[in-house]
Amino acid sequence: MCGIALSVGPEADPAIFRRMLAALVPRGEVTETRSESGLLAGTRRLRVVDRDRAVQPWLSADERWLLCYNGEVFNHHELRAELTALGHRFTSASDTEVVLAAFERWGEEMVTRLRGEYAFAVVERATGRVYLVRDPLGVKPLYWSRTPGCLHVASEVKALVPARAPVTEVPPGHHGWVDGDHRVRLRPYVDLLSLAADLPPVTDPDEAALLVRDTLTDSIRVRLDTDLTVGVVLSGGLDSSLALLHTAQAHPDCVAVTVGAPGSPDLAYARRLAKELGVPHEVVELRPRDIRLADVREAIRISELTEYGDIINAVVSVPIFRRLRELGVKVVLTGDGSDELFGGYPMYHEVGPAASRRLFLHKIRNLCRTELQRVDRTSMGFGVEARVPFLDLALVELAMRLPLDLKMRDGQEKWIVRRAFADLLPDYIRRRPKNPMSYSSGLHERARLYKPLFARLHRSFGYDLLEPVRRDFDSVLTRCGNDLDAAIAAGRTRPDYTMLEHARDLVGAARWNATPMVRRLVTPRRTRGDEAPLPG
Repeated sequence: MCGIALSVGPEADPAIFRRMLAALVPRGEVTETRSESGLLAGTRRLRVVDRDRAVQPWLSADERWLLCYNGEVFNHHELRAELTALGHRFTSASDTEVVLAAFERWGEEMVTRLRGEYAFAVVERATGRVYLVRDPLGVKPLYWSRTPGCLHVASEVKALVPARAPVTEVPPGHHGWVDGDHRVRLRPYVDLLSLAADLPPVTDPDEAALLVRDTLTDSIRVRLDTDLTVGVVLSGGLDSSLALLHTAQAHPDCVAVTVGAPGSPDLAYARRLAKELGVPHEVVELRPRDIRLADVREAIRISELTEYGDIINAVVSVPIFRRLRELGVKVVLTGDGSDELFGGYPMYHEVGPAASRRLFLHKIRNLCRTELQRVDRTSMGFGVEARVPFLDLALVELAMRLPLDLKMRDGQEKWIVRRAFADLLPDYIRRRPKNPMSYSSGLHERARLYKPLFARLHRSFGYDLLEPVRRDFDSVLTRCGNDLDAAIAAGRTRPDYTMLEHARDLVGAARWNATPMVRRLVTPRRTRGDEAPLPG
């Protein structure tokens, strides 16, 4: 994984380019650049695959093409074998070289062969044409902006702020060319709205459970193809526990990391599972009163997020990846995406099947600017590569074939996932109800105190060049009775919360934060190490 930056055109400014690349320094370990007339290209490379030889920007053997690449292609071994059989000679073991070789061989059709989490730019050096690609779910980010005589491309918004021009996101699953006139022409190569539309639904519970098990297991397997220590972000919930269970079996050189307030359910569940598996467990104990304005400001600076709830979750995520960097861990698995795929949200079950599917598709299409943006920025902000096995395209396609009654049954969300791994999951994990990380860790309400400042802090970093902070779409959707069309219209009519809404929210947060203070004054302190009891 890397941070990439490009300035292409006769007016490419070395001073702006240096500032662009400097903004991406936390994403990697080494800075690698190439400078020529009308082309400034660079990466901040996190050395994961073929650490010594995968130097970027990568040039094709005939020097026609230059590649700046961020991400991982998990089927690069298979692609390498196919390309070798077709006569291509490789000089490294990197997936970087495979990506450019695939482009040389198959052109734009190569995107249909890639399995991974990636975003990259290929430049035709003689003409200055640029080919942009982003993975189907938008796990890895890519943005562009234009100034007179120059196209700028980068992995993060903060890298494009120095250009002082409007910033545009490359949509997930899109690719296309930017010609010499710097007109950007992108089109989808994967349409999530029609994914699996021509495949029959899977209605038999036994068949569905087997498919879910095989597909998720394979997704985790390919993401463990590394000789490095692998971290797992462990909340003690269903999804992260599955990630840890598989990792501990297939890649014993692993470590679990959990964040939570002392005595929180997350810590109790996570500690028990890690101990039973014999996996080293790093616990980041964070008391609500430890969260200060400086922490919120830093989370906004790192994450660039545009919804209030996502920013709050980023505040909780930052300490996890800071600890992983301190441990020297560069590759980590997370459980993100499972709730979206397998019915982890109540709204899916409060409307009819047709409306539920529309909500499902809306969630999936917007992950790139919510959950996935949080995961990418807070991990890469500390030089940690986060991989998301629940969002492998094959698993997303399978989830789209499963009816709602296999996702929610007997009052239990993600029922089919629990059934698929019933023999692997301990009962206390399998039966644990969903509890979002920042809520169960006891930290959400503390960060909420600072919500009225989020928008101003976001603007102070220049991130409104992409878009401003806006109301949480989920809250708008709830107020609209889970009517997607009404919620979208309401979001456009009034993008942000009113001053009165902010005031009410602040009063609620202040009341919650005052309660523990009063409790501490009137009750004895718990001794360190006391655990919240587990059910059963």
